[in-house]
Amino acid sequence: MKRFLPWILVFSLTLSSCGWLGLGKIKAPEKTPEKPFGDTDIPPWLRQKGADSGTPITAGGNITAKITPAQITPEEDIVYTDPDDPEGGIPELATLLSETKRGPWEESETIAKRRSAREGKPLLIWFTDSQSSPMCKALTQELFSTNDFGNWATEKLVRLKIDAAAIIKDETLDLGSKEDRRSRIITYNKAIKDRYKVLGYPSLIMLSPSGEVVGRYRGYKRGESQLLWGQLKHGEAVSTHSYEEWRTGLEKRNYREWQDRKGRKIFAKLTSYSKGKVTFIEPDGTRSQTQENNLSDNDRAWLTEQKKLHNYKE
Repeated sequence: MKRFLPWILVFSLTLSSCGWLGLGKIKAPEKTPEKPFGDTDIPPWLRQKGADSGTPITAGGNITAKITPAQITPEEDIVYTDPDDPEGGIPELATLLSETKRGPWEESETIAKRRSAREGKPLLIWFTDSQSSPMCKALTQELFSTNDFGNWATEKLVRLKIDAAAIIKDETLDLGSKEDRRSRIITYNKAIKDRYKVLGYPSLIMLSPSGEVVGRYRGYKRGESQLLWGQLKHGEAVSTHSYEEWRTGLEKRNYREWQDRKGRKIFAKLTSYSKGKVTFIEPDGTRSQTQENNLSDNDRAWLTEQKKLHNYKE
């Protein structure tokens, strides 16, 4: 019996130093009498689970695929001048801000990531096979189609669904056009699935607004909707903390929040100003431009101060 003791001791030390089954260390939320489980209100048994089912951990600790965070543009001086090239081809800011959601779940990764970065919300990517996977159907019925989850997710997340079924609902298309579109969607979805190294359905990936993977959740079993929801809540809390640090770093590099006359916002850096035309660049490299009078009163006041500092004259 004694010869087994060293192995038991080594195993115990491994668990105490590295966390259960290598899941990583999660910083415990601050507890108060009103929130006995910390800021996330998630009991410990809803935060911890075997790796096969996915476990939220500290930001970046579970990246297995080579996912590149949003590219940070090089530091540039603001140019208060009249350039020879008016930067034609840069889209109007109002056009970008007018992008409308097609439903609770986005279908375009580009639009979903752009919304995530602008709104400061984590992006939840749902890899599903709505036609062939019983567990995907169960997850829909037991969690994703409920009003409580929908209300929470609308407030806290940007959602993207990658469906292997690639169902075409546009009845205005003929059969050939539907098949062509379906083929392109399947190719598009497969590329995203391969990039995140998703092996089965359902699988969920949560990204922070900066593009960093903060949670992976694999598989689903009937009756575990509250368990999964608890894990997603914890992942959202981790993402929010990560986003705050990321945004603070960009603010030191002259990024700020801008708002148009309709109250729509972007987080971007001013790159040029010329005769009332302003040009922005967002952290992911997206450029846009608009007229100064299309911006909020606060933004116009800020521009007035900057023009004075740079001795700009119309």
